[in-house]
Amino acid sequence: MGGAIMLVLLFKIAYDIGYFDAQSLKNKQNAELPTTQPVLTMESAQRIVSGALKEDPTTPKTIVVEIIDNNHKLSTIIIENNNLKRIAWIIDMHLFFTNDLFNDAGYNLTEGIEHEHNIKRGDH
Repeated sequence: MGGAIMLVLLFKIAYDIGYFDAQSLKNKQNAELPTTQPVLTMESAQRIVSGALKEDPTTPKTIVVEIIDNNHKLSTIIIENNNLKRIAWIIDMHLFFTNDLFNDAGYNLTEGIEHEHNIKRGDH
């Protein structure tokens, strides 16, 4: 009976050591993951816009004028083409669109930002 208890204790100790080694490896791997969020730069925004519009990236017709809200999930930018400015959106640092965007309460975010930055809706 005493041998069985010793055997169980030995297995328990081996299990605990293995568990703690696995946990420390997992914590070490988590610590090595990057904690910074990607940042949209003027250059990266221009590449996204030029690629979406299939323009030559070295001489684009549509220029990114300003990054209004630099959020890696939904960034708001101002683009200009033929002296006409528009509000545009970049989603998840790679999708681009220029249509109206509404929040969950039905407010047109595009119109609000156009008003803040004195961009006339008739310009586009």
